[in-house]
Amino acid sequence: MRIILTEKVKALGTIGEIVNVSAGFARNFLFPKKLAILADDKNSNVLKDKQKALAKKVLIEKASAEVLKKKVEGLTIELIKKVGLNGRLFGAVTTQEVAKELEKHGVVVERRLLTIDGSIKSLGTYDVKAKLFNDVTATFKLKISIDAAMAEQLKKEQADAQKRNADKKAREAAAAEIAKAEADLAESES
Repeated sequence: MRIILTEKVKALGTIGEIVNVSAGFARNFLFPKKLAILADDKNSNVLKDKQKALAKKVLIEKASAEVLKKKVEGLTIELIKKVGLNGRLFGAVTTQEVAKELEKHGVVVERRLLTIDGSIKSLGTYDVKAKLFNDVTATFKLKISIDAAMAEQLKKEQADAQKRNADKKAREAAAAEIAKAEADLAESES
């Protein structure tokens, strides 16, 4: 069913757009909440008449998106995650986690508007894009860090592993020296 949006609808479109949706979604959600009207000839003509009012709404939406862009642009968000011995995360970072972290910084952006190139499965700094409006996109940094307590634990485990390796090499060297001494002794006795 083709409809004309009269308000911005998340994950569907902005004011004045003509989109295709299922009939049930339109009848049960969009029409009762006055978020859309049917895209027939009559309503298309009404839309043309209301174009100035809709243009004003679009300008307001775009202005608020520009203000939000200024807040988000250049922002660096840090997520503390658990990491395995190989330096890889337990699970990938999702846009939902990024959206929640943005809310902690006082910026509300829907998770569907966030895009991360590839998947984040290791420590480091990544670029995240937020498409706030049709042609308004903000970019910010996402830094994935390890929990301080876990970092200490990993350092301790690595130090223990290095100590075990050093002890093993020392034992192997001592065993090789003893074997050589026994061989030298057996050779001198013959």
